[in-house]
Amino acid sequence: MNSIEAVETVDVVVIGAGQAGLSSAYHLRRTGFEPGRDVVVLDHSPGPGGAWQFRWPSLTYGKVHGMHSLPGMELTGADPERPSSEVITEYFADYERTFDLRVRRPAEVRAVREGADGRLLVESSAGTWATRALINATGTWDRPFWPRYRGQETFRGRQLHTAQYPGPEAFTGLRVVVVGGGASGTQHLMEIAPYAAATTWVTRRPPVFREGPFTEDLGRAAVALVEERVRQGLPPKSVVSVTGLPLTEPVRQGIADGVLDRQPMFDRITPDGVEWKDGRQVAADVILWATGFRAAIDHLAPLRLREPGGGIRVEGTRAVADARVHLVGYGPSASTIGANRAGRAAVRDIRRLLSEEPVAA
Repeated sequence: MNSIEAVETVDVVVIGAGQAGLSSAYHLRRTGFEPGRDVVVLDHSPGPGGAWQFRWPSLTYGKVHGMHSLPGMELTGADPERPSSEVITEYFADYERTFDLRVRRPAEVRAVREGADGRLLVESSAGTWATRALINATGTWDRPFWPRYRGQETFRGRQLHTAQYPGPEAFTGLRVVVVGGGASGTQHLMEIAPYAAATTWVTRRPPVFREGPFTEDLGRAAVALVEERVRQGLPPKSVVSVTGLPLTEPVRQGIADGVLDRQPMFDRITPDGVEWKDGRQVAADVILWATGFRAAIDHLAPLRLREPGGGIRVEGTRAVADARVHLVGYGPSASTIGANRAGRAAVRDIRRLLSEEPVAA
């Protein structure tokens, strides 16, 4: 940071304006924090919508599972045939205007470090803020996970990640290997299959399909498993990763048609495809990595919050190593309903923290 750069002073900085960040900003405003004066919300994206603005066009709103409205304003009357990127981006933009959340964008947060007088210093492309508390709501979209496999650099075809998925038409006439056993992998396969010359589905572990309704008890049990990881300072798994894949009618049809015919993980990548240990090969023009994302928290590195296990230990939303820092949309709150609840919980804890702070002499 340039030593002559002006530093603004606020009570709370919120990093990220997706579901978790907007929920947090709403609860801050609702409990008396004034946007622009007491609170600043920073978002690195070009416009409203969080990660939703980058979703592929064929993911229509009707295909979205488990999208919960933001607190205080329902999302109603949306056309299920419209791209979710359009529907939810418009909704987030309306939400920001309705509650006057004054999101600053584009603002790329470079680092959060220890400042003076017990404050945290948030350094970004849009300015620097000294804050008494921080809500980190940066999600995972900016950190797609690319596994490494022997021979990967020799592949003559195209490799891309879910984050770059352009829609099924781009795979017309191509031989496609889809890697990943989550919801994105199965959605991509079922979309691509009618267009591609051939598809192959590869996962590290056999997929677990879940029959029957996803009950409240099952949801609580899944969240508890993820919570236990973050309590131990391990990198969080997504809630979806421990719930299994819902056995919907399209999924049943995909299994019946042979599209969702899972193969074990290949041993290496060749110039023309993939190969297993037993010598079996599959030719491919494209390898699509539906291998998930990791938490985007590198800007917090100066605070040294990471545990030896690689994650940040969190109790509720509070970082165990620093009570001023809350992570919302991290681990067990990495779902739309989880983010809403976590935003409220983080604000409650922050209000308690700030009211107990000793007054500087």
